[in-house]
Amino acid sequence: MWRRRVERVTASVALEVAYDLAEGPIWDPERGRLAWVDIRTGRVLLARLLDGHVDLTDELTFDGTVGAVAFATDDSLLVAATDRLVVVAPNGTRTEGPRIFPAADLRRLNDGACDPQGRFLVGTCTPADEPSERELLVRLEHDGSLTTIDADLTLSNGLAWSADGSRLFSIDTLRRLVYVRAYSPDHVGPRRVHLRLDDFPDGMTIDADDYLWIAVWSAGCVRRFDPKGRLVAQIDVPAAHATCAGFAGPDLRTLVITTATKQMTPRQRVEQPLSGMLFTARVDVPGLPAHRWRNSCT
Repeated sequence: MWRRRVERVTASVALEVAYDLAEGPIWDPERGRLAWVDIRTGRVLLARLLDGHVDLTDELTFDGTVGAVAFATDDSLLVAATDRLVVVAPNGTRTEGPRIFPAADLRRLNDGACDPQGRFLVGTCTPADEPSERELLVRLEHDGSLTTIDADLTLSNGLAWSADGSRLFSIDTLRRLVYVRAYSPDHVGPRRVHLRLDDFPDGMTIDADDYLWIAVWSAGCVRRFDPKGRLVAQIDVPAAHATCAGFAGPDLRTLVITTATKQMTPRQRVEQPLSGMLFTARVDVPGLPAHRWRNSCT
């Protein structure tokens, strides 16, 4: 039986710092900086990117967890803290935005991203020992209100929009599914299954040809799928827990890959000493620029 050839390359270490649960790399072309989070230590990291290497420049610390970060049109940062959104102004001032769920809830905010209209979408998850099928995917509207898009997920994760903005892709990790739905400024269509994976999909991004790049937890790789859902390429990383990938650099052809040491035994840490570090790989097709958030909280 004929099988499609899958192109494979190996990523290189870009930052020799082992994070617990690094996630969500995002590029700011206006200031030439990279940001990502270390979820369970409550940190937002900022860095420069040069020739595939990541050079840390700043670090913001929050009480609790930090699920995601986004750049805003006014140069502030939008941070998905444990249970609410927080705006960090360029001068460092912090303004609390809306709470997503009650403080006593066991959930935390997880992966998030901005849509083409500059609205922020963010999902929730519950600790692994308390699994649920009630996780949320919500959207922060321009008037500061919240719209619930999904309320029956197992673990809301990666988000991506097609190049023309007409489709939203979203990941439900524990079901091992990637959903797709119609999307427009005033309408969110019903979801349908776009991909079923054998492993657990985590973070996700998309390139200019509408190919999805999905980090696969416990598989040590980022996989590229064509618009029909066929696997066409794979970037291997020498760390089992690949968490997310994002396009960066002036030409958006450097794929930055985050990894984690979470859930690794001491023996696994010895066998995979590069776990938790950031990696990069050059790709032929550039990514799409990340949408910026239109500040509605200040």
